[in-house]
Amino acid sequence: MGPALAAALQLAGHRPIAVSAVSDASVRRAATLLPDVPIVPPGQVVAAADLVLLTVPDDALPGLVEGLAETGAVRPGQLLVHTSGRYGVNVLDPARRAGALPLALHPAMTFTGTSVDVQRLAGCSFGVTAPVELRLAAEALVIEMGGEPEWIEEENRPLYHAALALGANHLVTLVAQSMELLRTAGVAAPDRMLGPLLGAALDNALRSGDAALTGPVARGDAGTVAAHVAELRKHAPGTVAGYLAMARTTADRALAHGLLKPELAQDLLGVLAEGESR
Repeated sequence: MGPALAAALQLAGHRPIAVSAVSDASVRRAATLLPDVPIVPPGQVVAAADLVLLTVPDDALPGLVEGLAETGAVRPGQLLVHTSGRYGVNVLDPARRAGALPLALHPAMTFTGTSVDVQRLAGCSFGVTAPVELRLAAEALVIEMGGEPEWIEEENRPLYHAALALGANHLVTLVAQSMELLRTAGVAAPDRMLGPLLGAALDNALRSGDAALTGPVARGDAGTVAAHVAELRKHAPGTVAGYLAMARTTADRALAHGLLKPELAQDLLGVLAEGESR
């Protein structure tokens, strides 16, 4: 994420002066997206820059901030931006006590480490958290990167991040499992088969929410669901728990929204309960 955001800011007129990269992959990404920008240790990046992007894994962020503050690398008036979805600005308190200006800017986007990431930032929503006096500065940075700022209160950051993980990260798992099962069923190009179907399903869900639910669970086809479970146990037992959990959630939502008829739900829920007990 770091090189992509820095490259986007560079297009907006900012001048990247240093980047930190440790692994071979991160060094390659930096070289691709930020050519001629020197790679130096984190402390040197912070000491040299007026605007610092901290793009590290969530669990590494608190320790990094504390370490930078303790070493004196942070200085008053410096904009310190982290890109974690989980945290707001409180995680930056050690740096704030040293005079830094804390911002939390999280792009709601998945990154590949290639130049396409910069293009994907166009129109991308950012979860923004900042002190009131820095809100305009935070939103301006997002707009400069081509994004759309969305204000998230400090206490809502974990819930916000959980929602994104539920939708995006679990989607990848579901699609990968679906492609594996299609290959097992003899489909030569599962990606070509799934592309139009999943694209339409996503579009319908974004437009209509639960009203877009279709398929055997929403219809109450208990026999079909039982057949699915039996085949999955035979060919891909590792997928059964996930199928049952999602089917149960789908049934609950379909019932709540009047899509699944109560008289059909009983047999369906019985199939799901039997599957869960095995």
